Amino acid sequence: MNRSQLAPKMNSAKKRTADFLVIGAGMAGMAAAAALQQSGRQVLVVDKGRGVGGRMATRREGDATFDHGAQFVTARDSRFVGWLERARSAGVAVEWCRGFDSQTDGHLRWRGLTGMSSLAKHMGSGLDVIQQAQVSLVRRSSDSWIVCMSDGEVWSAKSLIITAPLPQALMLLEAGEVPLESEFKQQLSAIDYERCFAVMAVLDGPSRLPPLGGFTPAHEAISWIADNQLKGVSVAPAVTLHATHFFSVQHWDRDREETAKRLLLEAKDWIGAQVKSFRIHGWRFSRPMATHPESCAVVCSDPPLVLAGDAFCGPRVEGAVLSGWAAAEAVIQLTRDKSSLGGC
Repeated sequence: MNRSQLAPKMNSAKKRTADFLVIGAGMAGMAAAAALQQSGRQVLVVDKGRGVGGRMATRREGDATFDHGAQFVTARDSRFVGWLERARSAGVAVEWCRGFDSQTDGHLRWRGLTGMSSLAKHMGSGLDVIQQAQVSLVRRSSDSWIVCMSDGEVWSAKSLIITAPLPQALMLLEAGEVPLESEFKQQLSAIDYERCFAVMAVLDGPSRLPPLGGFTPAHEAISWIADNQLKGVSVAPAVTLHATHFFSVQHWDRDREETAKRLLLEAKDWIGAQVKSFRIHGWRFSRPMATHPESCAVVCSDPPLVLAGDAFCGPRVEGAVLSGWAAAEAVIQLTRDKSSLGGC
């Protein structure tokens, strides 16, 4: 799904109604929406970002390309393995490696052919997506969900799936005075997320990283370094640094440029080459520290409202996708037989 595919669909905002609405265009949202559309449902996705994928993020600066969110995908579930194999056949997913050390573990790491965001775009191919659409609150009407946008636009949906990180999802529900059972709310509120700074640096020559391009140093400040050129996504030498959660929390409210410079200084022996330019991005919700025992969470059965994301099926890309699929299945089942489940 490229920009040209999205542009004709921006007028869909004028409809203001949707049978199925998904908040969030990360992998969970894309998976849920794709499953609903494949089942014949009319579905709309809204997302506050300028591109789909969420933490499946790829940035380009001239000839340099950076994967600065999720670095690779692993798969254990047979259904997800099948999706990745089909993505490979479509020329979207490729194998990066089977371990980063000299002694590989044999477990396949996938990447997007042109960057990690290409996998999310492939998952969402053909979907109706409205970008740069910030949701301010969600509230219930008699038979639908009202989704209010920060620009004043209002949507009505018969069924709703929210795939934003749980703290953000709970804020939307609280703003709309959606009641939650106390124990259930406590379970969701207890799930916190790691923070992560990502530094993207363009180099004047090759780095000193190992040939596969991925490295996990035993370091207090840096949890991951990737050479995007060795990885196969960048023409120019370009590295991505991920800071540890501890470092990111300690420096979250400090000057971002100075924080990036410190991380680059800490990594200079691994980078080797001179830094020509750099950017820094802060992932406030980079990875859940714990997960909910269910694959998704039904907030209300009539009208259906389901929460999904990597806080349910595991803090990996696969977990987000499996949760999105589970949410779609739950909503479909609820719409088939609301009377047997009752209202919320």
